[in-house]
Amino acid sequence: MKSSLLRLMAALLAFTLIAAACGDDDDEPIQTGEPTEETEGSEEAAEEPGTIVDVAVASDDFTTLVAAVQAADLVETLSGEGPFTVFAPTDEAFAAALEALGLTAEELLADTETLTAILTYHVVAGEVPSSDVVTLDGEDVETLNGATVAISVDGENVMVNDANVVAVDVEASNGVIHVIDAVLVP
Repeated sequence: MKSSLLRLMAALLAFTLIAAACGDDDDEPIQTGEPTEETEGSEEAAEEPGTIVDVAVASDDFTTLVAAVQAADLVETLSGEGPFTVFAPTDEAFAAALEALGLTAEELLADTETLTAILTYHVVAGEVPSSDVVTLDGEDVETLNGATVAISVDGENVMVNDANVVAVDVEASNGVIHVIDAVLVP
């Protein structure tokens, strides 16, 4: 059992490192001068954000979230057409949750059923920008796992359950990410 768990963790670590290394490292030279017909399309493509998973992988704040999405086999889902709204906990939020739950990251990543329930509790079907989220004060919103989260607004502060929204409207090609400071547990 231990050797299987160690092999799984080694594979997850290797996959995470590979995914991080496969970021958006363009080696193309910087073009100067007026855009030509040939370069206009490539400039527009460069401005297009990637999927929710691509955006999370490109950020240094979501390494635990990315590892969890990979372990729960949700990469394809969250890279799909969507649109989705993701309330994304930071690495600090995951560290605090693991400590509060008395778990290690390895233990959480190994329990894919619980992990999937937790991760899908952070996702809402449809794209809900912050301008719409603030109109949901006092409402419960259904998540992909079927449970609801409570939205509360107090002036400039927006909360999802007990988590504070700390950054909003991180664009992705298939939805939007709002960053939160705590892991939501269904």
